[in-house]
Amino acid sequence: MAKRLTGDDLIQHLIVEPGSRVHLADESAGRTFGWEKNDAEEALKENRKRLHELQYKLYADARFAVLVVLQAVDAGGKDGAVRDVITAFNPQGCTVTSFKAPSAEELKHDFLWRVHKHVPPRGEVGVFNRSHYEDVLVVRVDNLVPPDVWKPRYVQINDFERILSENNVRVVKFFLQISKDEQRARLADRAKDPTEQWKFSLEDLDKRKQWGDYQKAFEAVLNRCSTEWAPWYRIPADRKWFRNLAISKVLVQELEKLSLRFPKPKFDPAKVKVR
Repeated sequence: MAKRLTGDDLIQHLIVEPGSRVHLADESAGRTFGWEKNDAEEALKENRKRLHELQYKLYADARFAVLVVLQAVDAGGKDGAVRDVITAFNPQGCTVTSFKAPSAEELKHDFLWRVHKHVPPRGEVGVFNRSHYEDVLVVRVDNLVPPDVWKPRYVQINDFERILSENNVRVVKFFLQISKDEQRARLADRAKDPTEQWKFSLEDLDKRKQWGDYQKAFEAVLNRCSTEWAPWYRIPADRKWFRNLAISKVLVQELEKLSLRFPKPKFDPAKVKVR
């Protein structure tokens, strides 16, 4: 049995180090780094409790915001991650934004315009279910704009995220990696399940034919846009229970690095008498 990786050792295997070169191989999507399902689910419970505590402190501190970015292929587990991990946060201080195809109004602006207005305010957590990275993913694969338009966007995205970081918005990005076989199984389950059929589209099958093109596009994103101020974490997501554990562990560490503190009272607690 493989040695279970915990703490910083696990994080170092998940983070895409700036300047490194990532190659997306299907066998990587099933890694669990020595974790078993029961232990991972117990650890997730503890991480969810810690995330709840840290969010409360984030809100009270009010100096920082946290922006969580979720990207994956279709059926990659973005919605599941929101349901199983992000719901640890109090909804009063957490907003989830799902980005669809841009509207006519949004297309009249630069590609980051619609994104920037959904960045969370200080004291809160914001989650992007898909994000500004669609403009170097689907736009690239489907040839929606010419290369001389989408290629400069890697640098523009890095600059945008640097601006957020310099203004106390911590950007934490997760690529949920599933294998082609796992995607096939999940799409087949959706098509058969009456409670999931609404999420299935025949267009998903067309997108599946572009698997290789999307893998190359994701590799470019990971290789060019994992920075010191906004790192990518590559999450093996074939096993949903490990996906949840890994995301929760990274978020706990990222919030703890903010050195959050409760503000000092504007009164002398020793002199307060409630009658």
